[in-house]
Amino acid sequence: MTNAANMTQDQIAKRNVLILIIAQAVLGAQMPLLFTFSGLAGQQLASNICFATLPISLIVFGSMTTAPWLSAFMARFGRTKGFMLGAAGGATGALLSAIAIYISSFPLLLLGSYFTGIYMSAHGFYRFAASDAASDDYRPKAISYVMAAGLASAVIGPQLGSATFDALVVPFMGVYAAAFVLNCIGFVIFPMLISGTAKHTTAGPYSGRSRLELLKSPRIATAVICAMVSYSLMNLVMTSTPLAVVGCGFSKDTAGHIVTAHVLAMFVPSFFTGHIIARFGVERVMGAGLFILMGAGVVALSGVDLSNFYIALILLGIGWNFGFIGATAMLATAHTADERGPVQGMNDFLVFGLVTIASLASGGLMNCSGGNPVEGWNAVNYAMVPFLALAFGSLVWLSMITRKKA
Repeated sequence: MTNAANMTQDQIAKRNVLILIIAQAVLGAQMPLLFTFSGLAGQQLASNICFATLPISLIVFGSMTTAPWLSAFMARFGRTKGFMLGAAGGATGALLSAIAIYISSFPLLLLGSYFTGIYMSAHGFYRFAASDAASDDYRPKAISYVMAAGLASAVIGPQLGSATFDALVVPFMGVYAAAFVLNCIGFVIFPMLISGTAKHTTAGPYSGRSRLELLKSPRIATAVICAMVSYSLMNLVMTSTPLAVVGCGFSKDTAGHIVTAHVLAMFVPSFFTGHIIARFGVERVMGAGLFILMGAGVVALSGVDLSNFYIALILLGIGWNFGFIGATAMLATAHTADERGPVQGMNDFLVFGLVTIASLASGGLMNCSGGNPVEGWNAVNYAMVPFLALAFGSLVWLSMITRKKA
């Protein structure tokens, strides 16, 4: 492809990246908002505190089960309609959850959380939409820039939660009302995307590899594994963080500040991650992310002072950034255009499947695996070990295969 063609291609990509940045900053704010307060809301409504984080698990489960059909929907009808469908799901979930808080219904809160998962699934495709029209050189930067917009959502989300927590007649109801408004903004933002943001599948029969054949590709398998591990470990620890912080004697506002620091750490590096990948290679960046995640666990296990929580959660965010963006960039170059829909749907199904398991395990480990919050928090962080071993092993395996082919 010529430089002139690349320039035209990247001009389209940059326009769409700008729209996706706005969406990430505004609609994306509901994710740190809900992940901060849903566990606490669940703890208020659940009859058994072991199920406190179940609303978060239902959000992730909703994302997991939505990803395959939403990816196919976008491949056929385009990103704009898919993202608007996600916003509709998020608005429905927020409305149901607000009603659940008002009538003190834990099952309805779980149903609302599932609908919120439809938005979370659509949110996960922002990074792929950023790469759709980008050239090979601009692709990792496009992904990184959209992810970097999470910096704004990291500030807006928890602070919006703190402002709305007691804004209505019942605590937490205002949080979900705010999430409803954020989703409604999506109906104004997404129609601004340039037509053709997602390249539609060809009219002819599918000519790509089967899902099993795709998973047998070393680069695809490694990208999926590292994305699964990076995201699930981040979710495992972050889900329990508000419970651990409050359980160790700190306030809900302090828990919100720690989550804000964590989400900032997730997205601030995105301003540079694409450039780092271009310079050092995606495999090295992914490996660095896994080492940083390991460091987060070590810090968390070394104590429960406020500084331990802050440092551990900041490292957790940086490790997620390198691991997940690196895996996304690797996956984006490991398949053909015709394979994009099946690959992206399968990837997010597997990623959020493991994240669902991690979020389910998080509440049980935190509240029911020890005699006090400290023991529960330690159990959460020890659970990181086998996942990290799996991801490191996949990178070593890919390196060995690459050397054999060289």
